[in-house]
Amino acid sequence: MTGAANDMDEEFYRLKRLPPYLFAEVNAMKHRARAAGEDIIDFGMGNPDSATPPHIVEKLVEAVRNPRTHRYSSSKGIPGLRRAISAFYERRFNVSIDPETEAVVTIGSKEGLVNLAQAISAPGDVVIAPNPTYPIHAYAFIISGATVWHLPLTPDHDYLKELERAVHHAVPRPLAVIVNFPSNPTAQVVDLGFYEEVVDFCRRHELYIISDLAYSEIYFGDTPPPSILQVKGARDIAIEFQSLSKTYSMPGWRMGYAVGSKKLIGALTHVKSYVDYGAFTPIQVAATAALNGPQDCVEEARRLYRRRRDVLVSGLASIGWDVPSPEASMFAWVPVPGQFKEMGSMAFAKALLEEAKVAVSPGIGFGEHGEGYLRVALVENEQRIRQAVRNIKTFLASHGANLPDHGPAGKKRVAAS
Repeated sequence: MTGAANDMDEEFYRLKRLPPYLFAEVNAMKHRARAAGEDIIDFGMGNPDSATPPHIVEKLVEAVRNPRTHRYSSSKGIPGLRRAISAFYERRFNVSIDPETEAVVTIGSKEGLVNLAQAISAPGDVVIAPNPTYPIHAYAFIISGATVWHLPLTPDHDYLKELERAVHHAVPRPLAVIVNFPSNPTAQVVDLGFYEEVVDFCRRHELYIISDLAYSEIYFGDTPPPSILQVKGARDIAIEFQSLSKTYSMPGWRMGYAVGSKKLIGALTHVKSYVDYGAFTPIQVAATAALNGPQDCVEEARRLYRRRRDVLVSGLASIGWDVPSPEASMFAWVPVPGQFKEMGSMAFAKALLEEAKVAVSPGIGFGEHGEGYLRVALVENEQRIRQAVRNIKTFLASHGANLPDHGPAGKKRVAAS
């Protein structure tokens, strides 16, 4: 019995592979402060604060009143939603998607990524993930037992050269590479030429491509971010994940989808058929209305995030903290001021929370190459952002800060050659 008890005390295999959640300490501090009645201005989580557009909510209510929608749904996604996904890709990217074989509905993009990892990878496989990156990009495959090769995603690294290095040195040869532009957390953007080089490289080296395009519709310039599926030949090797969470302010609805390679879509669909019965049918009906309906709500979301971005960037600049102005996504990737860098992003984020009552995400939580940065989510209104700037100004003054000039706010682009 003693031996059996000792065996049961051991940590489960997959849990052993997961490091401590680096945001947990900051989140716990935030919850304690709020429980004590403190007003915390929260830029930590990318959790849209706007209401879901009324026509989407109304479609949900209409659908849920029909008792037939209360039964099990379709794991693959209802046909109408898959057709709406296909129509969106045709309108937005001029890419024709077969709704039967090249599209699958997911219960949020995170669920899709985890199930894809289960479908295509096994212990010992190598997957290339950017660093810094949204944690699930790496941990979906770590949970499946695969090994992750972290590809530095910083202005100081040439992406394709790093990709070539990974393919040359990784043992065994990598299975797939993950791309995420506009990037979470860095807000970096790329053009179609960059994707063409990535697709050419991956076809030559027999790599699958997993693209996370969750922020494609939250952009602030004149040129919308492209899809990797616009590249000739990409659909043979690439799968792309999208989410309705940010585009239509539907984070709690848990609605996403994947499109692309028939082989990868088929693998994901197969695993999902064992795991779930699909999202609640009324949510899928409402998602269909979102994609097929009026899109002025998407433009309004872009204007909202653009205004918040401008208030944040100009406000921080006014107190001597110059930060790059993001061209897309709902995040700003903010360098820790020079005199605070030795603290590290985690300690600095904790100090901001304790003393300025402003919550942000430490860059180290997105990977080692995120150290020295903070991710600031544009999820508070303009008045609250201005208050946050005032709080930060007082905090910096209390530490005798003399902020250095980080240079003009400008565009960051991943080197493509």
